[in-house]
Amino acid sequence: MQFAPAIPVLRIFSVDKAKEFYLDFLGFSLDWEHRFAPDLPLYAQIHRDGLILHLSEHYGDATPGSTVFARVEDLKALESELQAKKYGYSRPEAERVDWGLQMQIRDPFGNLLRFCQQIGDA
Repeated sequence: MQFAPAIPVLRIFSVDKAKEFYLDFLGFSLDWEHRFAPDLPLYAQIHRDGLILHLSEHYGDATPGSTVFARVEDLKALESELQAKKYGYSRPEAERVDWGLQMQIRDPFGNLLRFCQQIGDA
């Protein structure tokens, strides 16, 4: 038996703000959207490279303030890419930690994305 990578589910409260943050700023692509009816909450899947996230407006899904730990091969390149966008709500910076580099970014809903790169001699 082999497990597939887990897919974090993050609670969102505004589809427009979520798309601005995750698609426009972070560079994720939208895979699909689902609603049980046009006036019901959104459930969507996004991805960037191998990282897949589910975004949900549903009341019972996830808890605002969750943390996603995402491994990245070149964190400094991601930092440069995001800073160049001059996003008005976040200017993330990588920081050195005992085991490598990390860059933490809060989404508009209180969820924390912790992008990390392990470095041999950190």
